[in-house]
Amino acid sequence: MNLTEHLPADWRAELAPFLDEAATAALSEFVTAEYAEQTVYPPLEDLFTAYRLCSPEQTRVLILGQDPYHGAGQAHGLSFSVRDGVRVPPSLRNVFKELAEDVNIAPPKSGNLTGWAEQGVLLLNAVLTVRATKAASHANKGWETFTDATIRALNERNERVVFLLWGNYAKKKAVLVTNPVHAVIEAGHPSPMNPAGFLGSRPFSAANKALADGGRPVVNWDPRGTV
Repeated sequence: MNLTEHLPADWRAELAPFLDEAATAALSEFVTAEYAEQTVYPPLEDLFTAYRLCSPEQTRVLILGQDPYHGAGQAHGLSFSVRDGVRVPPSLRNVFKELAEDVNIAPPKSGNLTGWAEQGVLLLNAVLTVRATKAASHANKGWETFTDATIRALNERNERVVFLLWGNYAKKKAVLVTNPVHAVIEAGHPSPMNPAGFLGSRPFSAANKALADGGRPVVNWDPRGTV
């Protein structure tokens, strides 16, 4: 499996200048073997959901997660998001709590964030695959370079992108955003294990202000759409 061949054509073109061919081939070989020999999440057909739902031209906001949920039926290719009918994970519950406090949107019953992705919110994990029940099992296998290339490609665009970086891991990616047209908004990770730094950070209103200031449409942060 050649990973880049599974990307939408527009993203493939955008990432090409930032990807090393040999490193991408090694990552492709690793990922192919893992899907063949192990239970891996998300399902292969959902691997590039974030890219499929949100083209480079549409991308207005990037929310960076670390790696996919490793429980059965949770991960579907969007950071922090879970499928309809799956219990909302603790970090996402805090995201929804902040959503209510920040922009007065009642917490949705579903943790499916497809509605954000369809509006140009790129819900990207730094590592795009994981073995079942083994968090971070695919870290340091090459995905980080691949997703860093995504950030670098967006940095080259001249329409504002707002980068929401939550937690120390995500904050390290701020150095990749060097184009002054863009905006970086940092906060603590929404995990309940992080007692401070996310709740009260008001990232959704801050992102919309940055979008408006940059002449781009704001996001309707209700993942259920207009209600």
